[in-house]
Amino acid sequence: MGEGERFQLGTVGALTLSVVSSVSIVICNKALMSALGFHFATTLTSWHLLVTFCSLHVALKMKFFEHKPFDQRAVMGFGILNGISIGLLNLSLGFNSVGFYQMTKLAIIPCTVVLETLFLAKRFSRTIQLSLIVLLLGVGIATVTDVQLNAMGSVLSLLAIVTTCIAQIMTNTIQKKFKVSSTQLLYQSCPYQAGILLISGPFLDGLLTDQNVFAFKYTTQVLAFIILSCLISVSVNFSTFLVIGKTSPVTYQVLGHLKTCLVLAFGYVLLHDPFNWRNILGISIALIGMVLYSFFCTRESQQKANEAAAQSFQVVEGESDPLLNAENGKGGLTDAVVPKAPVWNSNKDLHA
Repeated sequence: MGEGERFQLGTVGALTLSVVSSVSIVICNKALMSALGFHFATTLTSWHLLVTFCSLHVALKMKFFEHKPFDQRAVMGFGILNGISIGLLNLSLGFNSVGFYQMTKLAIIPCTVVLETLFLAKRFSRTIQLSLIVLLLGVGIATVTDVQLNAMGSVLSLLAIVTTCIAQIMTNTIQKKFKVSSTQLLYQSCPYQAGILLISGPFLDGLLTDQNVFAFKYTTQVLAFIILSCLISVSVNFSTFLVIGKTSPVTYQVLGHLKTCLVLAFGYVLLHDPFNWRNILGISIALIGMVLYSFFCTRESQQKANEAAAQSFQVVEGESDPLLNAENGKGGLTDAVVPKAPVWNSNKDLHA
């Protein structure tokens, strides 16, 4: 199996793991919050990150991956920013209607495209842009219902969008710049993310729910779902960094909207959530957008690979062709060392 085939297989595996683990944890958390009344989302996320770090530390001791220290300021800044973005998203949900929160999540893709275009000089083709518009339209139809605006909620949503976009772009750029794997980056940034949310989580959850996480009655059933949620979160966090590292922040967001559609479908099938023609129409349009995005991304990747292969072939062919090298003044027969016969030097004999 070639290197390109292994990379594609790894990417498909990462995408599949991300979808399965994310949908699983959403269903688990929905049962925990809706059925059992545990509404402390930020604190729960901090426990997720803490368990993820402990799991990775055990994996490191068992030599499943190698620890690779790099710029600690970059790690600290990245970890803190990630923690802040999670807290802001939860605050945005608390201060806004569900419809406006869904619009906030939809805005992450265009914001990421703008930031990558402005600061990383990345170019998105017209076909990719069109497929993203179709996707966002479909998800918007399926999820956005009531949209109520307020000043505080709008500011929090704007901050959540910007910090989330920057954090996801950094997830990709740090892995490439410092040549670290997704596991190595997650292991080193987890303590900072968990620390931020462990400190701010109880305060934010108390602000949003008017309840104290430490005064909650933890029954055996609640503890079982919390443990299950934390275990699934290890796979969620790992696959998130893996997908962004192997693909791009935009692709990760597209995958996130696929998860949203799947959660809506599973909610209808398993939990008998209300489902209407808007959900069906929106999910259908979103799926069309995802298929188009996947098709155009694959086609553009193949075109770039073919162009790179053609250029490398031309270089190799030029180096191996003695006639071309002779014309360019290098290599070939002209550079061969040929013994020369003694030549009569008139000047030497005159001065003798």
